[in-house]
Amino acid sequence: MSAHIHSTAYVEDGAILGDGVQIGPFCHVGPHVTLGSGVVLKSHSVVTGHTEVGAGCVLHPHAVIGGLPQVIGFEETPESRLVVGSNCVFREYATAHSGMPKFGGLTTIGDNCFIMIGAHVAHDNQIGDNVVMANNVSLAGHITVGDNVWFGGLAAVHQFSRIGRNAFIGGGAIVVEDVIPFGSVVGNHAKLSGLNMVGLKRRGFSKAQIQGIRAAYKAIFLGEGLFKDRLEQAEKDFAKNELAMEIIAFIRESERPICKPG
Repeated sequence: MSAHIHSTAYVEDGAILGDGVQIGPFCHVGPHVTLGSGVVLKSHSVVTGHTEVGAGCVLHPHAVIGGLPQVIGFEETPESRLVVGSNCVFREYATAHSGMPKFGGLTTIGDNCFIMIGAHVAHDNQIGDNVVMANNVSLAGHITVGDNVWFGGLAAVHQFSRIGRNAFIGGGAIVVEDVIPFGSVVGNHAKLSGLNMVGLKRRGFSKAQIQGIRAAYKAIFLGEGLFKDRLEQAEKDFAKNELAMEIIAFIRESERPICKPG
């Protein structure tokens, strides 16, 4: 099945369109763009730059993806790319930018992500699968986001931050430190408010798994003594608990401060 392109749309020579692509009125597709099968561009949406969009993605009016990094003086280059997975939705005015070559040049967004009105994915971000960004969420450059992370509206994340999988970022939170897997943060500046219990239950974690995560969380963040000592002890006590060790490994690997309870 060939692509359907509205007469007012502008698809530049060189663009690659998969089967069943639908391009609506006044859309623009650049010459270095690849659209997977079944991609839908609603009116006035734009895909530009060196960008690959996976099958089944939908761009709503005025969404723009593949734009250059917001870096003064940056010029377009084939080494600056954006790759989007399958079945992602970009709502109105959502944006995602390509990467900077000196940092690898690649921004990635995983499968099944839902990026709502006015949300922004900056250059060199690495976004996992099933990530939800509510209205006007803003991610600065070089951020890593794990799978199944949810961002409440108006949240903002500082550059080079890491957000562990299954975390929840509360509405309006200003995140300037790394957020552990399974954690829930709120506030400005954001602090840990506990675990993302709703998300863990919705995603099918067992009662025993949740109890293990909770026990590790309490031992690391709410126990007596210095944080480094509690972390060392938890590493011994929970050595056989895979999910607890995931939290501990995330903390060990962090090059930035870890978001802790207020």
